[in-house]
Amino acid sequence: MVDRGLLLSLPKSRHGWAFWASATLALLAGLTVWHWRRRRRTRRDRLRLRQVGTVSELYIYPVKSCRGLAVQSAEMTEMGLRCGDLRDRFWLVVKGDGHMVTARQEPRLVLISVASENGCLVLSAPEMKDHRVPVKLPRTNQLRNCRVFGDDIQGRDCGEEVAKWLTAFLKSEPYHLVHFETNMVPRYSKDKMERFRSTDKVAYPDCSPVLMISEASLEELNSRSEKKVQIHNFRPNILVTGCGPHEEDTWDEVLIGDVELKGTVGCPRCILTTVDPDTAVLDRKHPLETLKSYRLCDPTEQHIYKQAPLFGWYFGVDKTGMLQVGDPIYKII
Repeated sequence: MVDRGLLLSLPKSRHGWAFWASATLALLAGLTVWHWRRRRRTRRDRLRLRQVGTVSELYIYPVKSCRGLAVQSAEMTEMGLRCGDLRDRFWLVVKGDGHMVTARQEPRLVLISVASENGCLVLSAPEMKDHRVPVKLPRTNQLRNCRVFGDDIQGRDCGEEVAKWLTAFLKSEPYHLVHFETNMVPRYSKDKMERFRSTDKVAYPDCSPVLMISEASLEELNSRSEKKVQIHNFRPNILVTGCGPHEEDTWDEVLIGDVELKGTVGCPRCILTTVDPDTAVLDRKHPLETLKSYRLCDPTEQHIYKQAPLFGWYFGVDKTGMLQVGDPIYKII
């Protein structure tokens, strides 16, 4: 039998019922958020972590082969670093037939600086006026079919004005700048190197969303060579301090801030590393010759790396989030 007092205490108007319904929904929403946060904390608390280093620098390279941009913090997306409108290697210089152009063919690309201002990509180069390209391009701009290391990928043409600017600076055949848009089909890292997972994907990077190198690895290289090089010769996304030379090669899974990364494969080096980032002079020898004296792969892995020396380690993205300079790097045990 229903209690008479309870019936009398129930709301007698639509407004009363609405209040109690809203309160119930708010309570359920609060419990859901609490449960999610508890599960998240529990997941992290369960991890066995050991600090192996600290983030000393973060770099984004918006235009492939152009100068990198040092940032204090960035978002790690599934396809690499992002800071505001700038995403890592989401712009690419191509020939008229769509084939990529890098500093391997045009070393002077490394002299072009990139910034972001008021929704525009700003390109700067010696003896050139700055040029602005809208990040969001008109849908009427041509879609180009591009070729990056034998892979097909689209890009939206950034227009004739920036094409003329690039061609004038490089003193080259006509080149175009294209932009990868997030609704386009990415390239899959596994198609380039078999050790990547099927989930690892990129726009215009060589093959990986993240490249990590330690300061100690660079110091070791420079201690072996009369000709010193900069970290900019190697174009990492994450520079690490507080570890030994090439320890980054041994980190299978790492946690940085909220970001979880999966170590996949070594970075095989080519003549791009011999381009002086300050003068654009292509040396073709250093630091490759020094690296070959002590950084060739084990003979059992030559089917992967061939005769290229290894310097730096590629990572896939297991969990996205924010990271910043000064973040500790934890190895997940």
